[in-house]
Amino acid sequence: MSVTLRFCGAARTVTGSCYLFETRSGRFLVDCGLFQGQKTLKELNYGTFPFRPADVDAVLLTHAHIDHSGLLPKLVRGGFTGRILATRGTIDLCSWMLPDAGNIQESEVAALNRRNAARGRAEVTAIYTQADAIATLESFSPVDYEKWVDVIEGVRARYWNAGHLLGSASIEIEIADEGGSGKPLRLLASGDIGPDAKLLQPDPDAPTGFDYVISESTYGDRTRPPITPEARRSRLAAEVRDAAARKGALLIPAFAVERTQELIVDLVDLMERHEIPDAPIFLDSPLAIHATEVFRQHASSLDPAIDVGRLLNSPRLRFTETVEESKRIARLTGFHIVIAASGMCDAGRIRHHLRNWLWNARATVLLVGFQAQGTLGRFLADGAKAVRIQGNEIKVAAQIRSIDDYSGHADGSELARWIAARRPIERGLFLVHGEEAAIAGLAERVSERIIPAARVFQPLLDDIYDLSATVPTPLDGAHRRRLTPEAVVRLDWHNDMSRLILDINDRIEAAADDRARGVIIRRLRRALDD
Repeated sequence: MSVTLRFCGAARTVTGSCYLFETRSGRFLVDCGLFQGQKTLKELNYGTFPFRPADVDAVLLTHAHIDHSGLLPKLVRGGFTGRILATRGTIDLCSWMLPDAGNIQESEVAALNRRNAARGRAEVTAIYTQADAIATLESFSPVDYEKWVDVIEGVRARYWNAGHLLGSASIEIEIADEGGSGKPLRLLASGDIGPDAKLLQPDPDAPTGFDYVISESTYGDRTRPPITPEARRSRLAAEVRDAAARKGALLIPAFAVERTQELIVDLVDLMERHEIPDAPIFLDSPLAIHATEVFRQHASSLDPAIDVGRLLNSPRLRFTETVEESKRIARLTGFHIVIAASGMCDAGRIRHHLRNWLWNARATVLLVGFQAQGTLGRFLADGAKAVRIQGNEIKVAAQIRSIDDYSGHADGSELARWIAARRPIERGLFLVHGEEAAIAGLAERVSERIIPAARVFQPLLDDIYDLSATVPTPLDGAHRRRLTPEAVVRLDWHNDMSRLILDINDRIEAAADDRARGVIIRRLRRALDD
């Protein structure tokens, strides 16, 4: 039997990382992540997996971010009984992140079902519950960096620090030869690769000489200017001072894990140096609060030049764990800082703060990470004049600002150098975990200069490749696609519908008088009748 690889997620999109390997001995996954972004993609979370969970023998988890780990409870609930192999840092983070994800899903489904009941629509069921997530934690098995671990018969793996997140890893995989040559098939799954000189984390590391490399490409089409810790803090300080001058809230949507802790370290340091005004920093995320404690526990594995423990214990920090404490923040006036999840503004408490402040010109929203297509954060970054939050139209008068210095992902030039350092890559480079433009940009960077163009592959969702041949062979017609390629990469009808409603409201409000508004409404009615 040949070795096959199926791209079950993060193919021409950034989320839903999940890759299924099948060998003569069994099946294993690298990652099992949640799809995020447009509703068409998110609906995949509710559907069946493109494989039977009970047939999967093991999972190799690169790191704890939900777009890599977030469907593990669904996998376990569906019948998976194997081990989930992960570093200790990843396990500690997942012990908070997965139950939090289950709680969010239960809460959001409960709110949706209340709206559905009022509209006469059928109820929906949560992808999984908090109890499912807690039960999943029993399947985790810790691994150490740079030590071989047996996965299934004939397959072993070794984890290397990816420099992206506490506990993050690129995973080296060896599959025993099934053709008689005695040489194992060697693969490397990058996970997410951290940028050069990332705050708190070491530079990424991995060995050389592979048959195949599966590389992320989140920022494959861009090159950031060189950044130093001093320049990063200087840019953050400038944004904070501008926000303080407006005398309103500074809202920072941030991923609860790593990004939040990096921001806290720099904000507290800047306040201690009197480079920005002293102000309360509200950490309004139960998950981020627990993750911060995990970072304190693992402080010895972080950058020794930074006193992480002291900075994360600053009296300037205000932890708001309960809903009541979070609601009290909304009553504040004057300059204050709120850091809340989610980083793409797609869920969590940040949406409540945005609903309270987006209309106010005194407020500032500072985006500090990647914003996937179809997310509220992406619409704000792209300059939307109005957005819909939980069914309510909100005008955008707040200042929308972005800085990319806290990204957890290497840019295109850094990724190209990382790939070059893995050579020789004998059979193929698969580019995943990126939108179309990013993947195409990275492919252009590496083709010919680093690896022949004919060996660079840009898989689609649910593509299956036979890895046993000298050149990987796509197995056309052997499977069913859950989405067309166009549905993966384009904004869907839900996005179009929200935009249409906002445009209709704008046009009606801009009409000269009631007669003109009536004309617009009659034209819309005729269009619907036609």
